[in-house]
Amino acid sequence: MEKALALLSWLAPYAGSCLVLLLHRAGWKAKSAAAILSILVSALASTQAALYVASTGRELHVSTTWVGALSANVSVLFDGLSSLMALVVSWLSFLIAVYSYEYMRGEVGETRYWFFFTFFVGSMMLLVLSDNLVTMLVGWEGTGLASYALIGHWFTDEEERWVGDPGRRALGVPMWFEPSHSGLRALVFTRLGDVGMVVGIATLHTVVGTTLLSEISSGAWAGRLLAAGVLPAFLWLLFLGAMAKSAQVPFHEWLVTAMTGPTSVSALIHAATMVKAGVYFLLRFAPILVAAAAAAAGAAGVISDFLSSLALIGALTAFMMATMALVSRELKLILAFSTASQLGYMFLGVAAGTLAGGAVAGLAAGFSHLLSHAVFKAALFLAAGAVIHAVHSRFVDDMGGLARDMRLTALAFLLAGLSLAGIPPFAGYWTKDEIVHVAAEAGLLLPTLLAVVTAGLTACYTARVFSRVFLGEGHGHAHEPGPAMLLPYLALGLASAALGAAWPLLSQGLEGLLHHTLGAEEGGAALAHAAHHVPGAVEATLLLAVTLFLATLYAYGWAGVRPYAAVSRSPLLSRLHSFLYDRWLLNSVYYRVVVGGFRSLSSALSRYVDTGLVDRLYHRAIPLAFQGAVRAVSRYLEATWDRLLHVNLVSAFASLWRAFRGLQTGKAPHYIALLWAGAALLLLIVLLGWLPW
Repeated sequence: MEKALALLSWLAPYAGSCLVLLLHRAGWKAKSAAAILSILVSALASTQAALYVASTGRELHVSTTWVGALSANVSVLFDGLSSLMALVVSWLSFLIAVYSYEYMRGEVGETRYWFFFTFFVGSMMLLVLSDNLVTMLVGWEGTGLASYALIGHWFTDEEERWVGDPGRRALGVPMWFEPSHSGLRALVFTRLGDVGMVVGIATLHTVVGTTLLSEISSGAWAGRLLAAGVLPAFLWLLFLGAMAKSAQVPFHEWLVTAMTGPTSVSALIHAATMVKAGVYFLLRFAPILVAAAAAAAGAAGVISDFLSSLALIGALTAFMMATMALVSRELKLILAFSTASQLGYMFLGVAAGTLAGGAVAGLAAGFSHLLSHAVFKAALFLAAGAVIHAVHSRFVDDMGGLARDMRLTALAFLLAGLSLAGIPPFAGYWTKDEIVHVAAEAGLLLPTLLAVVTAGLTACYTARVFSRVFLGEGHGHAHEPGPAMLLPYLALGLASAALGAAWPLLSQGLEGLLHHTLGAEEGGAALAHAAHHVPGAVEATLLLAVTLFLATLYAYGWAGVRPYAAVSRSPLLSRLHSFLYDRWLLNSVYYRVVVGGFRSLSSALSRYVDTGLVDRLYHRAIPLAFQGAVRAVSRYLEATWDRLLHVNLVSAFASLWRAFRGLQTGKAPHYIALLWAGAALLLLIVLLGWLPW
C-alpha cells in the first residue's frame, strides 16, 4: 500500500497538469481546484512515505525499468534525504498554490500558469525521488523548462512587470529586464551548467556501466578516473549544473532577474523548488564523494580540494549577494539577492560539513539550512507579494508605515525576517550558526570569515527592508489580502518561529533520519579535515547579527536615518554604492565580454568567413570558375564538334551528293559504262580473294 501511494508523490502533479489542459475551457475555480488538489495529493503521499521511512528505518523503493541500457528506471526512492526533501517541496508548493488562487485570479494565461505550475512541482518531485541519474536529469530539465515559462509568464513585457530601474545603464549595458528576457536568461544560464552535468553523468555511466545511485554510491569509479588523470575535471563538470541551478557565482545572474515572474512563482522557485535542486544534488552526492575518497588511494586529496573550493565559492556567493541586497531598492530583488546568498551558505555547509565530520555532518549542515530557508523565504516572498499588490509598486521607496494597515503581514514578515537575519531563537540562527561552526571546524579560514561577515550584512539588510516597508511614515492606505493569500505566509511565518523554538530537539530527529540516506552509513568520516579550528566564529556571528539588526532597525525605523543622502555627497562612497547597486558590474561584464564578444566574433565570422570567404567562394569564385569552364568547353570542344557535325560533315555529304548527282546524266551509254565498271570492280575483288566467300 505504501509503495502504491508513494508513486502518487510525483505522478499526481503531472496528472494535475494534464487535467488543467483538459479543463482549459472551464473557469478559474475548476482549474485552480485541479491544480491545488493534485499537489495536495502529492504532499499527503510524501508524508505517508516519510512516516514509513522514519518509523521503520528502511528505504521505500518502487522501480520499473524504463531504458535498460542506461539503467534508467521509472522509480520512487524514499530514503532519509529524499523523504525530508519531498516533504519540503510538496507542502510548500501546496501553500504557494493556495496563495496563487487569490493572487493570480483575473490574470491572463490561467491555463498556462497552472499547467506549468503543476508541471514544475511534478518535475521537482521526480528529481528528488529518482533512484538513477537519467530520470533525475529528466526532472532537472523539466524544472528548467517550466521556470522559463513561469518567469516569462507576463511575456507582453509591460513596464510594471520589469525588474531593475528603467533607463539605468552600467558600462553602457541596460540594467532593466523584461519578463521575456528574464525567462530566456534563466534558460540559458542553467543550460550552460547542465552541459557539464550531462558530460559527468555520461562519464559515470561509461565507467560504472549504470546510472543507478545505489551502484554509484560505492565510489569505485573514483580509482579509474584518478588513474586516467581526469577526476578533478570530472568533479567540476558533474557539479557545474548544480552550481548553475543554485545560482552560485558566476551563474547567479539568472536568479536576480527571475523576479519578473509573478510573486507566487518567485516563492516557488526561490523557496521550495528549482534553486534548491542544485543543493539537493550536492547533498545526494556528499555520501558518494566520501565513499569515493575511501575507495581509491589518492582520491581523498582531490575530493577534499574540490570540496574546499566549493566551500569558498559558496562563501563568496553569500558575501557578494549580501552586499548587493544592502543597496537594492526593489522589495523582491532584495529577497532574490538574499536567496542567492543563503544558497551560498548551503553550499558552504555541505562542503565544510563533509570535510569536518563526514557524510552525515555535511547532510545535516546543508539540509538544515535548506529547510529553515525554505520556510522563512517562502513567507517573505508571499508577504512581499501582498505588499506589492497593496501599494502597486515594487520599490521600497514607495512603501513605509504599512504595519498600521497590514499588521498580520508585518508580523509574518518580521518572524521570517528574524530567522533570515539569524536572530536567536529563530530557525535561521541555529542552521546558519551550524554552517559557520562546521566551516570553522574544517579550518576553512577565508570561507569562515566571509560567512561571519555575511551574517552581519544579512541582519543589516533584513532590518533595513523591514523598516523601509513597515515602519516610519506611510505613503497611503493599504489593506490585508484575502485569507487565501494571507493564511499561507502567516502560517509559514509562525512555522519559522516554531521551528526555531523546537530546533534543539528537532535537529536530533533530522540527523537521525539523515543517517538512513543512501550511502551515508558507509561513508563514515573519511574526509575529516585535519586543519586548525578557526576560533570564535560562531560567537562573532551571533554578536554581529544581533548588533547590526538592532542598530539598523533603530536607524531606519525610529531615527529615520537615510544614509544615501550622505553617500551621494561622497564621490568614493557614491561610486561604491553604484558598484554594488549595479551588481558588482558582473552583468555588464557578461554582456560586454561574453554577449558582446560573441556578437563581435559572430560579426567578424560573418564578415570575413561567411561574406569574405564562403559567400565569395560560393557566389563568386565557384560561379566564375564554372563560367570559365563552360566558355572553354564551348570554345574548344563544343565549337569544334559543332563545326565537325554542322559544317564539315554537312559539306562532305553535300559534296558527295553533288558527285552522285553529277553521275545522273540521263544518258543510257553512261549508265551501261558505269554498270560494267562496277561489275568489273566486283569481279576483280572476287578474283583477288578480298571477299570472305
